[in-house]
Amino acid sequence: MSSFERLLGTVLRLYQDVHDQAKTDQILGTTTTLLTHLSNPLNLSLLTSHFLTAPAIWNRPDPGLRTCLRLISIFNTAAIHVRRNELDAANQPRTTASAAPVGGNVSGSGLSSEAWARAVVKGADDRSARWQHLLILTGMLMGLEGEERRSLSQGMRHTLEEAVVTAANLALKSQGRDGPQASGAVVLALNYAFPLLSEHSQSLIDCDLLLPVAVASMIGPDGFHNGIFLGHINTDIRHANQQIHWHSSSPSFQALKQLSSNPLVAGAGPLSRLVAFAIERAHDPKIVLAAQEALLTFARTLEHQWNVSGNLATLEISLQSTALGPETAASTWPVLWQLLKKILYSTVMVLQAVVTRSLLDPRLRSAVTETSLATKSLHIFRHLYFISSNHGANAFQVYTFTYLASIDTLVRYPEASAAFLREIMPHITGPGTGNPVRLTSELFYLNLAEHFSLVLSPEVCDALIVQPAMLYLSPSETTHPSIAMSPRMIDLFEAAHSAVLSVMSCPQNAAITTRLAPFYAEALFSSFPSHISPRQFRVAFKTMMQILSPPFPISATDPELAETLLEMVRIKAMAAATAPLPPTADEEAQQALGHVPAPTSEQSALVLTMIDALPFLALDIVEEWMTVTAETVWQIADPAMREAAKKRFWDILVSGEMDVERAAIGVAWWGTKGGGALVLHGPASGTAHAQDRFLMSGALPAQRDTTTGSRL
Repeated sequence: MSSFERLLGTVLRLYQDVHDQAKTDQILGTTTTLLTHLSNPLNLSLLTSHFLTAPAIWNRPDPGLRTCLRLISIFNTAAIHVRRNELDAANQPRTTASAAPVGGNVSGSGLSSEAWARAVVKGADDRSARWQHLLILTGMLMGLEGEERRSLSQGMRHTLEEAVVTAANLALKSQGRDGPQASGAVVLALNYAFPLLSEHSQSLIDCDLLLPVAVASMIGPDGFHNGIFLGHINTDIRHANQQIHWHSSSPSFQALKQLSSNPLVAGAGPLSRLVAFAIERAHDPKIVLAAQEALLTFARTLEHQWNVSGNLATLEISLQSTALGPETAASTWPVLWQLLKKILYSTVMVLQAVVTRSLLDPRLRSAVTETSLATKSLHIFRHLYFISSNHGANAFQVYTFTYLASIDTLVRYPEASAAFLREIMPHITGPGTGNPVRLTSELFYLNLAEHFSLVLSPEVCDALIVQPAMLYLSPSETTHPSIAMSPRMIDLFEAAHSAVLSVMSCPQNAAITTRLAPFYAEALFSSFPSHISPRQFRVAFKTMMQILSPPFPISATDPELAETLLEMVRIKAMAAATAPLPPTADEEAQQALGHVPAPTSEQSALVLTMIDALPFLALDIVEEWMTVTAETVWQIADPAMREAAKKRFWDILVSGEMDVERAAIGVAWWGTKGGGALVLHGPASGTAHAQDRFLMSGALPAQRDTTTGSRL
C-alpha cells in the first residue's frame, strides 16, 4: 500500500467527526493533495463520494457559502495540478517507445486530465445532493478549462458543461427541499461557471428557476444583506474635536468587512451579469416583474437605513475632508463607499436588463405594465440617489441608458407622468437650513421633472415644475453658511434653472414664458456667479435668448425683450469682477485627469454669454450687436481671457451655429465692414465702422481721400 493510500484511509476516518477550524483546514489541505496524487480512479471516486457527505465539512456550525467556495477552490486547484503534471510528463524526454503513455495513463504519478475528471465525476453519486455535485463540477471546469487552459477534448468539455447545467437545473428544482444553503451554493457555482460555458450550454439553464433564486441571493443574507448593515453604523460613531470618528475596530465596521468579503458580494459584478442573463432568457414575464419588485424593496430599505444612520447621512459632501477623523477618512469611510458603489452598479446592471426586456417583450408592452415598469425603475433610481449623486458614481453608460429609457417610456403617458411626479415631489422649501438628505431628494426631483415638461399641460407644469424650482431661483439670505456654496447646493440651483428653462422652452407654455421671462432673467443675473457656474449661466442665458426669438410666440408679443436682456448683460460686464473664478467640481475633475480648463472671470463669462446669444438675435439687429459685442471683448482686462473670447467669436461665425441669413451678415461684417479688425485688434482698427454707427440721422457721410485713405 502506497503512502497516499494510507493517507486516504486516515482522511476518510477524519471525515466522520467535526473538528476545530485548524484541524478542518488541515483535512481540506490533505484532500487537495490526495485529489492531485491518487493514481487509482476508484480511490478518487471513493474520496470524492465521502468528501461530499463528510460531517467534518458539512456538519460544522456555519458551513455557509465560504465552505462552498472552499470546495470549488479545492477541485479547481487539484485540476490545475493534474493538468500541470500531465504536461510535465508529456514534456519529459523519452528514450524508448515503451515509455509512451498507455491506456490513458501518463508517465509520472497522475492520471490524464480526462481520466481524472471521469473518476471524480463518478464520486458525485446519489449519497450527496445535486448542489454539491455542481460545486465540484464547477471547480473541475475552472481548473481544466479556465484561463485559456485547454485540458479536455471538445467532446469531453461539452460533456462536462452539460453536467454542470444539468446539476444546476436539478439543484434549482430541489432547492426547496435541500435547505437555504442550496440556493446560495447554486448561484455561487454558476457565478464562476457561467463565463466558461458555451452559448449553447448557457441556453440550457432554466432561467425561470434561476432568476428568483439569483436575485434573492444577491440582495439577501448571502449578498448585500438587504442593506440593514447601514443601520448599525450609527451606534459606533463617536464625536471628538468637531469630527466624526468611526474606528476600524468597531463591531459595525468589522461586520461591514465581513459582508464585503462574502463570496457573492466579492463577485457582485459577474453575479449581476448572471442575473441580467436570467432576466433576458426567462420565459415567464411575471418572474421578471417580481425581480424588479424585489430590487425596489431592496433599494427602499437601503435608503431608509441610510437616512436613519444619522451622522453619515447628514454629512455634507464638501465637508467630508474636514468633518471626518483621520482614521475614518483613510479606512472606514472608503470601504463603506466602495461597497455602496458596488451595490449601485450591480442593481443598475440588473435593472438595465429589466428595462431592455420591457422594450423587447410584446407581453410587457401594455400601458399598465409599461407605466408600472418605468415608475418602479425611477423609484429605484430615486432610492439609490444618495449613492449615485456622490463622487460621480452615476457616470457610467448603463446608468444613463436605463435612467433615460425609463423616462422615455413614462413620458408617453402624460397622466401617469403627472401622477408619478405628484407622488415623489418632496416638500420643497428652498435652500434654508435643510440637511443633505432633504437636498438630495429635492435635487433628484428637479433633475427628473425637467424631462416631463413637454408632455404636461401648462397648469401641471406650473404646479409640479415651475413652483418648486422658483424657490431656488432667488438666493436666500438665510441660507445656512455651511451649505450656501456647497456642491450640492450649486447643483440644486442649476437644476432649478434647468427645470424652469425646460418649461419655458415648450411652445404650449407661451403664457408661462411671457409671465416668467422678466423674473427669470432677474433671478439668473442675481444667481451668477455665487450660485451657478459660468457654464450653467451661459447655457441658461443662451436658452433664454432662443426662447425669446422666432418662432416662439413671445418674440411677436415682446420683440424688444431679447435685446433688452442682452443690453443688461453688456452693462453688467462693464462693471463685473475681473479676478478668475474658482474652479467648479467638474473642472477640478478635469484637472485631475490632466485637462486644464481655461480660467474664467465674471467679466469674461458675461462677454462670452453675449457672443453665445448672437445666433438668436433678430436679423435687423445682428450686425449692430456684433459690433457692440466685439467692442465689449476688448473690455476684458485679462489678456488670456480676452483671447479666449476672440476665439469664441470666430468659432460662432464659422462653426455653423448661425443660420444662413445670419451667417451671411456675419461674413460681410467681418470682411468688408471692419468687424474682423475690430475683434482681432480692437476699436482703434475698427473705427471706420464704429464711427458710421454714431452719425446723426440725415448727416452726410465723411468722404474718403482716395490718395491718402483718410476720412474728411
